[in-house]
Amino acid sequence: MKKCRRCSKPATLHITEIHDSTVQKIHLCEKCASEYLETPDPSIDDEMEALLEEAGLGEEQDELTCPNCGITYREFRKQGRLGCPHDYVVFRERLTPLLENIHESTHHAGKFPKRAPDASQKQYELIKMRNDLRIAVEKEDYEEAAKLRDHIRQLEEQQAT
Repeated sequence: MKKCRRCSKPATLHITEIHDSTVQKIHLCEKCASEYLETPDPSIDDEMEALLEEAGLGEEQDELTCPNCGITYREFRKQGRLGCPHDYVVFRERLTPLLENIHESTHHAGKFPKRAPDASQKQYELIKMRNDLRIAVEKEDYEEAAKLRDHIRQLEEQQAT
C-alpha cells in the first residue's frame, strides 16, 4: 500500500499528472488530498487561460452565471472545473470552441456505466442521431438525412411500445 506523499498515512487518492510530457504520480491521504484539490495549480490556470484566449473568449464574457449552481464563467476559468451539469448548457457557446480545441470533439464517445438503464442509452442514441440529422440537413446531404429520419422514427416507435 502506498503512503501519502505529504505525511505517513496510507494513500487513498492516486493522481497521475502530465506536465510537458512528463508523467508524475501523486499519492495522498484523504486530508492531504482535500487540501491538494482545493489549492489551485497556477500552471493549470495559465494553460486554461491560454486555451480560452485561443478560443476567442475574452473578459467581456466572464460575468455569465449558472442559475442552478451559481458558478460564474470567471470562476470556471479560474478553477478549470464546472459546478454542475447544467453549466454545459449555460456556458455552451463559450465551452464549445474550448472543447473542440482540447478534445477535437464535443460529444462523449466512451462507454456507458453497466448499471445505466437501457432507456437512457436509447435516449442518448436518439439525441445523437437528431444532431446528426441536423448536420446532414445543414450539409444538404438529404439522402443521409432521410436514412437518419427513418431510423429515428423506428427507435421512437420502439420506445413507445
